[in-house]
Amino acid sequence: MYCDIPGASVNSSLDLVRLLHPPPHPALCPPLEFPREITKKDRTDSSVRMALTLEEAPWLGWMLVKALMRFAFMVVNNLVAIPSYICYLIILQPLRVLDSKRFWYIEGIMYKWLLGMVASWGWYAGYTVMEWGEDIKAVSKDEAVMLVNHQATGDVCTLMMCLQDKGLVVAQMMWLMDHIFKYTNFGIVSLLHGDFFIRQGRSYRDQQLLLLKKHLENNYRSRDRKWIVLFPEGGFLRKRRETSQAFAKKNNLPFLTHVTLPRSGATQIILSALVAPQENGSTAGGDAKELDRKSKGLQWIIDTTIAYPKAEPIDIQTWILGYRKPTVTHVHYRLFPIKDVPLETDDLTKWLYQRFIEKEDLLSHFYETGAFPPSKGNKEAVSREMTLSNMWIFLIQSFAFLSGYMWYNIIQYFYHCLF
Repeated sequence: MYCDIPGASVNSSLDLVRLLHPPPHPALCPPLEFPREITKKDRTDSSVRMALTLEEAPWLGWMLVKALMRFAFMVVNNLVAIPSYICYLIILQPLRVLDSKRFWYIEGIMYKWLLGMVASWGWYAGYTVMEWGEDIKAVSKDEAVMLVNHQATGDVCTLMMCLQDKGLVVAQMMWLMDHIFKYTNFGIVSLLHGDFFIRQGRSYRDQQLLLLKKHLENNYRSRDRKWIVLFPEGGFLRKRRETSQAFAKKNNLPFLTHVTLPRSGATQIILSALVAPQENGSTAGGDAKELDRKSKGLQWIIDTTIAYPKAEPIDIQTWILGYRKPTVTHVHYRLFPIKDVPLETDDLTKWLYQRFIEKEDLLSHFYETGAFPPSKGNKEAVSREMTLSNMWIFLIQSFAFLSGYMWYNIIQYFYHCLF
């Protein structure tokens, strides 16, 4: 039997099959591998993994129970503390008319206690703060603006904790924060205290700056505020980093990884509204006695840098539920006298850029070494552990729960009288 394929002759049907259906190339069709026999080592590894899983099960179960217990306590804590704060402010409204300064002093003390409760949630989960750089307690009675890098929602909780031991700073503080915080459990408290919620986005920018200016004029001096907390980056690091880097590349600015380039609009509004005018190196307006009665205006810029171990920030869910292992957050401070800060738009923008470029260097050094570098003139960097008093926490929590119980009975009494 013959085949018409050139250069090939087939003498049998078997040869014809082989010619028409050649075996596949070994490289294209590797030989089949049958499952190998399970070795003693495989069984040992599997047993180890199972043992680890069984050992971790109680710990995971305890973490779940603890998180649920913490969440339940947080809910109850809010239900008794926040309504009590509101009821006290309602009752004290006549004092606001008669003696506004004393009213806002009392309000500020209760506000500080509320922030202390939030700080205690992280404190008892093992989330503590180590402070570096200059000691800002020395300027706690002066007016100042804190410029803080922003990585996560936990930044706010961290500041609530580390500022508790700075005198009346927390009581006399005004926060500028994203408008999303308005809709949290603490939103009503911040609104009553006089904090400002800023809406992000280019389309809202000019309008928000005008609202900020009006807010400062109406609330800052009248409520005896001293410090302002501002996050100039205008958003979280993970959300703004790519946009900031593209802007830096386009404008021949340094490439930043751990921070983003700040926006100067809110800072300029604050400085223009609150820095006292100067004449011949002294505050303008009247004699020495009159100057003592007047506010000296902003005196300091506090450059604040927050760093988390391994660059893993804490969010507010972690702060509340406590499912992350105990963590030390590091906060670095630098003080700049307001007289050294330019007020013109372009110069102020360059000044802010330089501060955040320096923040980048500080954070790079921290992530490489686990510590911030020493300040100029010092050979070693000195850290200070920030602590909260357990007795103080117990007292403010007791006051909150007793107040909640009192107001519940008062409201219930009037309800039964009316209905």
